Amino acid sequence: MKSAVIVFPGSNCDRDCAVAIERSTGSPAQMVWHTETKLDDGLDMVVLPGGFSYGDYLRCGAMASLSPVMAEVKRLADRGVAIVGICNGFQVLCEAGMLPGALLRNAGLKYVCKAVTLDIVNGQTRFTSAYGQQREAVMTVGNGEGNYFADTETLDRLEGEGRVVFRYRDNPNGSSRGIAGIVNGAGNILGIMPHPDRAFEVDLGSADGAKLFQSVAGSALQPA
Repeated sequence: MKSAVIVFPGSNCDRDCAVAIERSTGSPAQMVWHTETKLDDGLDMVVLPGGFSYGDYLRCGAMASLSPVMAEVKRLADRGVAIVGICNGFQVLCEAGMLPGALLRNAGLKYVCKAVTLDIVNGQTRFTSAYGQQREAVMTVGNGEGNYFADTETLDRLEGEGRVVFRYRDNPNGSSRGIAGIVNGAGNILGIMPHPDRAFEVDLGSADGAKLFQSVAGSALQPA
């Protein structure tokens, strides 16, 4: 599998993502600086990592969504390449209009950092197929603005179309309907607030995050 991790000023989980991808799939990931204007057409996955892109000025992810590389991320997304936005990356995808809704300040107005248990709501996506019959996963959250919000019509559509992929068992930040991760209508763009890149080996407390990357790798091996 060929993958790339986009590095924005203020990203702090870019190397975590690259290590997680390599350990999970056996394939190294390219590190791509945000000013690049061309991405490899042969990529199977692009990851927007967690952190504080541009220091979270204006709104989380707002400035990063306008970085030069995002035009290429959108181009590859339109071609069906798997795009994963983790934590700040989820915020970037929403700001870029690639996923619906927004990430607001946590309901408790405090930064939350802890392990969380997630329900795997849809195990048939490009990002969850490797979980098989497993219906829960443990990952970690680390955010101050992880409170997913969308209007009722959008939430109903996400639910009805099977686009809610992960849901919190114990909603740590007040997200609407406990939503922790969603996909776009085509099913190739995932936004997830918990960190699979911090849960890819048992020594980290959970290896459940590895299966997300393995799911994408498996789909990349499927015939077109």
